[in-house]
Amino acid sequence: MDLPSLAVVLQAALSPNPDERKAAELRLDQFQYTPQHLVRLLQIIVDNNCDMAVRQVASIHFKNFIAKNWAPHEPGELPKISASDKAMVRDHILVFLVQVPPLLRVQLGECLKTMIHADYPEQWPHLLDWIKHNLQDQQVYGALFVLRILSRKYEFKSDEERTPVYHIVEETFSHLLNIFSKLVQISNPSLEVADLIKLICKIFWSSIYLEIPKQLFDPNVFNAWMVLFLNVLERPLPVEGQPVDPELRKSWGWWKVKKWTVHILNRLYTRFGDLKLQNPENKAFAQMFQNNFAGKILECHLNLLNVIRAGGYLPDRVINLILQYLSNSWGQELGIKAGCCDYTSLDGLEIEAYISKNSMYNLLQPRLDVLLFEIVFPLMCFNDNDQKLWDEDPHEYVRKGYGEYQNPVPLFEKLRCYGIIVELVGDIIEDLYSPRTASMDFVSELVRKRGKENLQKFILFIVEIFKRYDEAPVEYKHYRQKDGALLAIGALCDKLKQTDPYKSELERMLVQHVFPEFSSPVGHLRAKAAWVAGQYAHINFSDQNNFRKSLHSVVSGLRDPELPVRVDSVFALRCFVEACKDLNEIRPILPQLLDEFFKLMNEVENEDLVFTLETIVDKFGEEMAPYALGLCQNLAAAFWRCMNTAEADDEADDPGALAAVGCLRAISTILESVSRLPDLFVQVEPTLLPIMRRMLTTDGQVSTILEFFSSEFGLASLSGCLRFKVFEEVLEIVSYMTFFSPMISMEMWSLWPLMIEALGEWAIDFFPNILVPLDNYISRGTAHFLACREPDYQQSLWKMISSIMVDGNLEDSDIEPAPKLIEVVFQNCKGQVDQWVEPYISITVQRLRRTDKLYLKCLLMQVAVNVPNPNCEQTGLECASGKLLVADALYYNAALTLSILHRLGVSAEVFTLWFQMLEQVKKSGARANFKREHDKKVCCLGLTSLLALPADQLPGDALGRVFRATLDLLVQYKDQLAGLSLSLYSPCSFPSAMIFLQYMFGSISIFLWTLCLGAEAAKEEEAEDLDDMDGFQTDDEDDDADESDKEMGVEAEDGDEAESIKLQKLAAQAKSFRPHDEDDDDSDDDYSDDEELQSPIDEVDPFIFFVDTIKGKGNLFCYTMQASDPLRFQNLTQTLDFHFQALANGVAEHAEQRRSMHIALESLPVSLEHLLSSLVMEVIQARRIFRFIVTEEHWMFEFPIRLQIVGQGGCGFLCHGFRLVIAWSIVYKHQDTVVRYGFGDFGLTAEGIQG
Repeated sequence: MDLPSLAVVLQAALSPNPDERKAAELRLDQFQYTPQHLVRLLQIIVDNNCDMAVRQVASIHFKNFIAKNWAPHEPGELPKISASDKAMVRDHILVFLVQVPPLLRVQLGECLKTMIHADYPEQWPHLLDWIKHNLQDQQVYGALFVLRILSRKYEFKSDEERTPVYHIVEETFSHLLNIFSKLVQISNPSLEVADLIKLICKIFWSSIYLEIPKQLFDPNVFNAWMVLFLNVLERPLPVEGQPVDPELRKSWGWWKVKKWTVHILNRLYTRFGDLKLQNPENKAFAQMFQNNFAGKILECHLNLLNVIRAGGYLPDRVINLILQYLSNSWGQELGIKAGCCDYTSLDGLEIEAYISKNSMYNLLQPRLDVLLFEIVFPLMCFNDNDQKLWDEDPHEYVRKGYGEYQNPVPLFEKLRCYGIIVELVGDIIEDLYSPRTASMDFVSELVRKRGKENLQKFILFIVEIFKRYDEAPVEYKHYRQKDGALLAIGALCDKLKQTDPYKSELERMLVQHVFPEFSSPVGHLRAKAAWVAGQYAHINFSDQNNFRKSLHSVVSGLRDPELPVRVDSVFALRCFVEACKDLNEIRPILPQLLDEFFKLMNEVENEDLVFTLETIVDKFGEEMAPYALGLCQNLAAAFWRCMNTAEADDEADDPGALAAVGCLRAISTILESVSRLPDLFVQVEPTLLPIMRRMLTTDGQVSTILEFFSSEFGLASLSGCLRFKVFEEVLEIVSYMTFFSPMISMEMWSLWPLMIEALGEWAIDFFPNILVPLDNYISRGTAHFLACREPDYQQSLWKMISSIMVDGNLEDSDIEPAPKLIEVVFQNCKGQVDQWVEPYISITVQRLRRTDKLYLKCLLMQVAVNVPNPNCEQTGLECASGKLLVADALYYNAALTLSILHRLGVSAEVFTLWFQMLEQVKKSGARANFKREHDKKVCCLGLTSLLALPADQLPGDALGRVFRATLDLLVQYKDQLAGLSLSLYSPCSFPSAMIFLQYMFGSISIFLWTLCLGAEAAKEEEAEDLDDMDGFQTDDEDDDADESDKEMGVEAEDGDEAESIKLQKLAAQAKSFRPHDEDDDDSDDDYSDDEELQSPIDEVDPFIFFVDTIKGKGNLFCYTMQASDPLRFQNLTQTLDFHFQALANGVAEHAEQRRSMHIALESLPVSLEHLLSSLVMEVIQARRIFRFIVTEEHWMFEFPIRLQIVGQGGCGFLCHGFRLVIAWSIVYKHQDTVVRYGFGDFGLTAEGIQG
């Protein structure tokens, strides 16, 4: 298409006639890949004779085409733009940038950004030469414009990716410094000069953001730059040309220059203002910066703030940045008494840092009162802009109030509440703050770091405001000052709650100065009273009537005629619900509360509304069942409103997106609270199904990339990150719906293809989340999974797993859920998926050969061992899910698996590797592989399945090796169960307390002991990655092994003495717990099992399975094998030394004890089982023990948690703290079988009542 024809088509694309416009767009799409098309578009963009509208359409089409096609998006994808066209565009776009109007320059700038990110430096090596040349020529603006884009490419790069920055700085910064110096010397600078300085500042910012280039460490060079920045900071702005309108004024070029200058100086102070944070090579430079410039910057900042005091104008962003600098410029009080210079407790670096920070505070101190009381506090007060917004757009006031004004919790904290971890750099998150928030932070930091000198002074100032307000007649009351004083009191709540004498006066302060404002005629004071009351809801009220009065006032605020008051009341209500000790205060009004909530949610999108609702649901638990359906319906409607708003405006503010995520979180909380009421899930399914269906598709997950814009624009949108979180929350809802519903409906099955499709196309990062519902589908809907052919679930699962397992571009960590899914199939579809055993084993072996990660290698090895042996059906135990593919396949069907391995020619390779992994130990002697108890169990089941094979399939030498390996694993499995503590906190870990007791060898006491000590260790280690839970193994591990041998039959001690020794040893191990092994570089820990994925092997006892496989259910070991195959038995016994013979007898004895225990547990009354189950699960959920007492007769635990246990028939009790007394040794006699429980009798006391 020639140039005139292209112009005509572009003109038609502007036609008001939809048909003409659509035809033009189709024609553009038809010719977009033809040679020279991109070049002709660029020609039209720069042609001054063309209509501006046509040029603009051409620029947009040009930008979109380059963004989509300039660089291939997939490996091996053929380029869609010829090399010659690319070269021509690169050669001309740099010149055209300056020639086109700003409206078109923005579009070309985006094109240039795409091109630089793709081509520099490899395909565009001469770009820097062009910049350097034009910095010395007449094209300075164009060179600066391009250099800014180039420097931004490396702004957030680190390490080796940042290397090109140093070359850029080396080649250009001397020219930039020269240009900057000349611009600053212009006496009456124009706005164009401001634009040039702003570009220089942005280039400097991008170049120094993560790391200062070494060229700037030259004192002469750095000093020259700093002199210019300070000059710009001190220099008065031109009076002429400054806009009157505040919105236009803050974007005025010269104010932008001020903002970027303050931004840069703040960044430098953040990097070099604290000597304690410096590397040794930077220390001298930091000391120079501190001595020569930190104080000067402080002085300039204070002078700028004086403009506000005099009634002048200062942009909000500049105020914000200056207050941040001041907040960071004084050091923490070190507790050194006045007149005393005893620094002996500090090291040299701390002394230097303290002195430097102290000198900054000394510079600030003479002007601190003026700053605090005449500048900062007025910024905290309600002002004209607030009033205008309150009156004209209360929804916008609410939005800004929670993003910037009243809520002191920054957006990052809210994101963290949602589980969103965002790598936000300082300048981006700072853009979310207003001067009011910065003022609150300033006061908080001042009283935190310099409280001795300033807290009392500031509180007296606030008290005086309260006093003047109370004494003034109504017409003269300073409502706005009272608002600021209340805001200050709320902002200082954490400090005041902990500091004498203020903490004892807080209740009186609330009664005298906060409660009266609930009935204030001024709306913003009613709102502020509710907010402050919420901040102090957790204090200990001496008079509960005051708590009650405050709560009821907040509840009344939900019906206030002013929207911001209602929203602040909701925020406060959450605090009261959390602090409420007697829910009877809220229970009677719960229906009315929920009604008010949903009325408010229909008016405004605010995440705090959902936070509060979620808190109520969490607090009342199953009591919310009557409201569950209505809650889900209202939350679903609110979710759709939030999503529709976000989709209507891609740059919509993030509170709505946060609220959307919050709606889904609240729905999940509701579903969890009613998990024992499966029929409710059937009722809510029609409401939730459209959300699940929509958000599991690519259409529902648009704009999922979190874009970082320049510091000038701040964090423009968190929508991408939040929509990723929406996907996670929807998957959690799907997990609940597929697990707790009475059955999985056909409508829910329709979600399976969506998840499989998402996983194959874009959701590989969510594979662990998708694993849970897929497991539920297979394990709870096994019959439909196996029978359905349209769609074919087995085939779609195979297609997805095989494509992921063979994908060489995926890391080992990406595919870990794949073998877990194969395990789910083998264990839940016993005997019904023989046709899939070979394909799954084949891809397992392929991946096993090239995997590097030890954990994945264990998973893959386990899968091949879980295929059920039909000859072992006599145990009556269901086959189970394992994660290790080789082990899983063998347990599924050992004979079939062996034949497949032989047919594939890999049997020797697989078993050699498996036994090597079983025998491999670390330097400490701890097992290197199969560290988790589930791994050991699956390996035990797989190895035991091999023992059932006839002699022609398992030769004698192999039989002995498998037999010995199985015995070793069983002993280690028993030891690990005995030491289990830290990770078994989830109530989903065991289906009932009885199964838990089975795991713990009939001893709940062992669990509680290790839980108590383990919880203390967990508290110390909660912020750390537990790299290797083999840390339970001490240096005395060999002794531990000997002890285990004794317990399993070698010189076994009997009676309480043995149990006492065992418990003492366990306690000693727990006390010395330090979970780290330096020679283990694998990140997997022993207890990282995702045991919430229940499987059939949860009911399989590996000890009983082992004994029954060898001898059936007789009383003497190996008599069955000896009778059926005497020669094989003789060969086996000859290969066993005394150690393994003793272990074998010990395992047999232990298995029979466990069998007796199972029989006894099955005969227990259901109500007692339910009582014990509830008790154990509550203890697991508590995660902490208030007090733990050990005497010679009993153990006593006190738990500060709410416990509700309801037995069969509705009998039960409720308490908010309980004591559990456990006897040392109790024997339970069931018929003729004596079972030693280890916990026996127990007593529960609650509020003086023995239960």
